Amino acid sequence: MKRRRTILLTLTALLGTALTGMPAHPAAADEVEQLKNGTFDTTTAPWWTTTNVTAGLSGGQLCSDVPGGTANRWDAAVGQNDVTLKKGESYKFSFKATGSPAGHVVRAVVGLQVAPYDTYFEVSPQLSVSGNTYSYTFTSPVDTTQGQVAFQAGGSADAWRFCMDDISLLGGVPPEVYQPDTGPRVRVNQVAYLPSGPKNATLVTDATSKLPWQLKNADGATVDHGWTVPRGVDVSSGQNVHSIDFGDYRRQGKGFTLVADGETSRPFDIGTGAYEQLRLDSAKYYYTQRSGIAIRDDLRPGYGRAAGHLNVAPNQGDDHVPCQPGVCDYTLDVTGGWYDAGDHGKYVVNGGIATWELLSTYERELLARTGESGKLRDGTLAIPESANKVPDILDEARWELEFLLKMQVPDGQPLAGMAHHKIHDEQWTGLPLLPGDDPQKRELHPPSTQATLNLAATAAQAARLYLPYDRAFAAKALTAARKAWTAALAHPAMYASASDGTGGGAYDDTNATDEFYWAAAELYLTTGEKGFADYVRNSPVNTADIFGPLGFDWGRTAAAGRLDLATVPSKLPGRDKIRQSVVKGAERYLATLKSQPYGMPYAPDNNVYDWGSSHQILNNAVVLATAYDISGAAKYRDGSVQSMDYILGRNALNISYVTGYGEVNSHNQHSRWYAHELDPKLPNPPHGTLAGGPNSSIQDPYAQSKLQGCVGQFCYIDDIQSWSTNETAINWNAALARMASFVADQG
Repeated sequence: MKRRRTILLTLTALLGTALTGMPAHPAAADEVEQLKNGTFDTTTAPWWTTTNVTAGLSGGQLCSDVPGGTANRWDAAVGQNDVTLKKGESYKFSFKATGSPAGHVVRAVVGLQVAPYDTYFEVSPQLSVSGNTYSYTFTSPVDTTQGQVAFQAGGSADAWRFCMDDISLLGGVPPEVYQPDTGPRVRVNQVAYLPSGPKNATLVTDATSKLPWQLKNADGATVDHGWTVPRGVDVSSGQNVHSIDFGDYRRQGKGFTLVADGETSRPFDIGTGAYEQLRLDSAKYYYTQRSGIAIRDDLRPGYGRAAGHLNVAPNQGDDHVPCQPGVCDYTLDVTGGWYDAGDHGKYVVNGGIATWELLSTYERELLARTGESGKLRDGTLAIPESANKVPDILDEARWELEFLLKMQVPDGQPLAGMAHHKIHDEQWTGLPLLPGDDPQKRELHPPSTQATLNLAATAAQAARLYLPYDRAFAAKALTAARKAWTAALAHPAMYASASDGTGGGAYDDTNATDEFYWAAAELYLTTGEKGFADYVRNSPVNTADIFGPLGFDWGRTAAAGRLDLATVPSKLPGRDKIRQSVVKGAERYLATLKSQPYGMPYAPDNNVYDWGSSHQILNNAVVLATAYDISGAAKYRDGSVQSMDYILGRNALNISYVTGYGEVNSHNQHSRWYAHELDPKLPNPPHGTLAGGPNSSIQDPYAQSKLQGCVGQFCYIDDIQSWSTNETAINWNAALARMASFVADQG
């Protein structure tokens, strides 16, 4: 079940006529130029410009006077249409370009000139006055005779002059072999190991016999040593590997390295401070995801921006959002909430599981023996609500909860009490695009049973957690939860359509038994009412084996109910068996972790890494952590802590999947406003942002051009164009926040 479809687009303002045909013949063996008149010797034809750009020949170049004051890159452009592309053929895209004055950025795009305006390759170089030559190789994922090459030059406050020459799109070139830089062959957690926790590393080597290793401190002195353990070929990476265990060393310090087989690892610490900071950074991520409020630069330096979708031009806004045609005849105020991922959509099903996991991060701190609720107290996240005597993590979650409540169908309507599945743009938008610059019409999509039950579950959970701080809000949430539950019972099979993926992800799901179980569990834990207890006990989910290889997610929510039933105090008959089932699931994940030379509780069937594999690993670690809270058995605690090693660098690519953590880390995640890779004026994602991680299906064209035939862990690339391997998402970061908080507690 795929999470979503987000795509890089060129904008309709630039584009021409309809698609009429697709060639099916194989790629040519010879190199063939696909563009006409790329040298501008005597004419500019057949190159076009947007109406606000004045262009002409100058010294054998095409030079364009670009107006200032445009908002978006695509507001001013030069391009050529009707370009033929052949699926599977490699192309060399090259050009010379200058900009005056220096420092301007042009977005060079190879894409489709008609709906859905897909982008197959793009790059955004910063131009100099003296002139630059650029050359790139990519593989076309489609056959089309309606391709387009465009140079988008808008988005500047000031007018400037853009000149280009020797533009070429040469087909039939040898494909560029992508070789990721994986650095030293000793793979470690690049951030930190706990002094009293497990310490493991992986060595990539051709050797089949054990090898010596040394642990060195920041001064280069050897402080521990031992022998590697050969593990053979690791299925998840295709590498021959050894394991290294240096868990007996417990002294704290910074700048340690591990040396083996002539290789020195990237540096790491032994201590707890990094996890205390990650606990906060992973939760701080949500403030800059907020919709409907200006992000204050004094609270997040470098991330300040205007409010998005508040009915201020060019936004059409979220204040009076209509339904898709034929769905309803009312409008709703659905301002607020979090932008779901790298686009401007807001989705109840993904918002629900993300909110639950943040709330559960806080609830665990209240209930677990190692919990430290003060670590998430008021003032810890530096958000506008800080200093209101409410824990900041509850304030942040409430921003989304208020939005979820607004998505409920009003009284008096045919589906009163149900929740609309999602709200997003009518059409896909391009990158980069700040929320306040989004010009698209917004639409409510049909209600769904799953969205309604996400609302019921999270609102019920909120009712018990906010009670000490805001009794009125707690009561409002519980009323909404009951109403949603009743509505879902009356409409148990209203499912989102898999085809409803234009302008936003579909989030389709045709089984609501897990959501019914989760919602009943939360309503029971909050109210103690027998009716909800009976529903939980009679649900087939209550005794089902729900801890599968992929772990829980927005489409597999049964574990959310099971984990809370196991840890939140109640008088539910049979609770001991529920707790035992969590420990049994953890035992399976622990066995998986031990079988994996890279030490993660994740081994998907047929080694097919799923969309968002990073957070699935973390959610499997959450099950291990919960088993530790239930049983007190150190093996579950150690397994949960060790799972973070993979996320923070002990993996085949030798990269930390958390922005700002580790010497080499993901920082070009797919996002319309954390888009520094495309626009140097915009920031990278904030520290503590989790990348989706390896995805064997590599659905996006950029990943397909680089990663064909990839094995498991290698199906990832840190590029903003790779939305299937490198997006950011609110549910993914919730898993990181929960695990970072747990590991920090173990220090």
